[in-house]
Amino acid sequence: MKRNKIIFWVATTIIILWEGLMPLSTLLFAPQYVNAGTKPLGYPDYFAYTLIICKVLGVLAISYPKAPAKLKEWAYAGLAFNLIFAFISHSYVDKNIGFMLMPIVVLGILAVSYIYNNKIRSKSL
Repeated sequence: MKRNKIIFWVATTIIILWEGLMPLSTLLFAPQYVNAGTKPLGYPDYFAYTLIICKVLGVLAISYPKAPAKLKEWAYAGLAFNLIFAFISHSYVDKNIGFMLMPIVVLGILAVSYIYNNKIRSKSL
């Protein structure tokens, strides 16, 4: 059980930093770069702000231990869709292999967090 929690928290911490803290810090401390990732892909400026808000809310939901299970499921799904569509956008627009692989790597880490979250929940029930 302890091993499962360690794996869950390591994976979840990476997600918190990558999907929550980095976008939020960009919004707060370097707002001129908020749409640096979405504008070259052809998305409107407001999309970047919406994406940041949704990422931060999703990260809060998966990291808060007492969040309802349904809310966590939706948060994991939303973050997964975000990463899948980031991969698709980069593969169709800029075709940069580094930009294409990064969402897939983060998606893999998100999957580890999800799997170990379910293992921890099923043992505690």
